[in-house]
Amino acid sequence: MKTFVDCIPCFMNQALRTGRLVGLEESRIMDLLAEFGGMIRHIPMEDPPPRTAVTVYSLINRYVGQEDPFSMLKDQSTRQALGMYEELSRQIRESTDPLGQALKIAVAGNVIDFGISSTYDLQAELAGLLTKPFGIWHEDRFRSALKQADNVLYLGDNTGETVFDRLLIEILGKPVTYAVRGGPIINDVTMRDAMAAGLDRVCNLVSSGCRAPGILLDQCSAEFRRLFHSAPLIISKGQGNLEALLGVNAPVFFLLKAKCDVVARHLGVALGDLLLLDSGTIQH
Repeated sequence: MKTFVDCIPCFMNQALRTGRLVGLEESRIMDLLAEFGGMIRHIPMEDPPPRTAVTVYSLINRYVGQEDPFSMLKDQSTRQALGMYEELSRQIRESTDPLGQALKIAVAGNVIDFGISSTYDLQAELAGLLTKPFGIWHEDRFRSALKQADNVLYLGDNTGETVFDRLLIEILGKPVTYAVRGGPIINDVTMRDAMAAGLDRVCNLVSSGCRAPGILLDQCSAEFRRLFHSAPLIISKGQGNLEALLGVNAPVFFLLKAKCDVVARHLGVALGDLLLLDSGTIQH
């Protein structure tokens, strides 16, 4: 998926919010925004937004002087989600449709995203789960693909959301390999974050080798690319992974909340819709 003009003010806002998050002086934030403004005309618009985000966050990190400025917020997200784990696990086990319930809980967890907003109401998201709009929900296709697959590759997205991924993984009934980012960027999940969520107890953890907030295959390790191209079923969480993987020939199901107008328009859904998309049905 290419970068749209609408993405540029979003990147600018991310720089502003990150600067304020770490307590940069207003003059330094202004310098950061001015330098990014000078870079805008050189952004390759044919690139997917996660590729552009690497450049943007490299600039942000230089100004804030931290490799992982969201680390404290990530830890808070994980603690909050773990506090809900036992109750949600019980709800799934006692549901008449455990897999369907786990899918809905996993996609509701996609609300945790500091690249889109620094505020979210996780409790409200889960409380309204059954009344939330579902845009495209290819659950029957997913069940069929899962039945035929002997293992699953699961592409992680945001920290905290990882706990809801864990709940889904526990119900899939297949060996799962969970891929994390190659390094910290925004609040995306790293190996440290995945282990804090207890994912190492339920699946095999691997690094994609790519630090972008999305699976850019040309930036991933050769080992991960082999894993990706041999996977019989891939669950891809979040917008960043969708933006990076649209058009890739692979058995991917995208599981996400449509959080921005650009993605919603591109997919033909409403803003805020919860989505389970068979990649083979999406127009690129």
